[in-house]
Amino acid sequence: MADLTDRLERLYTGVVYDTLSDMGLAGQALPPAIKALDPGPVLAGRVWTLSGVRTPSISRDDSLLKWTEFLSAAPADHVVICQPNDNDIALMGELSAETLKIRGVRGYIADGGCRDVDFILKLGLPVYCKFTTPADIAGRWRVDEMGTSVRVGGIDIHTADYVIGDRDGVVIIPQDRAEEVIAKAEEAVNAEDKVRAAILDGVDPKEAYLKFGKF
Repeated sequence: MADLTDRLERLYTGVVYDTLSDMGLAGQALPPAIKALDPGPVLAGRVWTLSGVRTPSISRDDSLLKWTEFLSAAPADHVVICQPNDNDIALMGELSAETLKIRGVRGYIADGGCRDVDFILKLGLPVYCKFTTPADIAGRWRVDEMGTSVRVGGIDIHTADYVIGDRDGVVIIPQDRAEEVIAKAEEAVNAEDKVRAAILDGVDPKEAYLKFGKF
């Protein structure tokens, strides 16, 4: 599915979201609080999920051993989406980001926190999160499930779905509709290009919309 990922990476979240809505799949954007640490590059790829729970009784070693198991299991050429079920601690940091990048993971999205932002920005691994904090998982949190499914902002996200993220936010594409969605989004981009060219050529915007059906 590398071809689909490459094609998706050339799109943007707005047109993908609109395409999903036109196909009866409205509301596929993650909560707006989840933002890119570096809002420059587009992040796109197949999803691999991670979830966990706050566990005050866990030892530091046990929590970190489970975390390193996740780092070992995360598959190359995928985007990890994490549901930490926590709003206080960081679920990504410098060494973890460096490990994921070396292992070929495309990016990381957390419905929670992140730390070591300056280091992660230098690494260049795309990371999305809701907040930043120096507090880490050691002795506080444990991995629960990997490679299954998570729920973020009312959206059920399954491993092997597709995701695209950019400066505007993050959109989830169900696996069984991915090829159709991407193809229709590409058509929409072509139509938008025609509208843009017509307007630059002096065509009235209403006429351009009526002619191309896009705006």
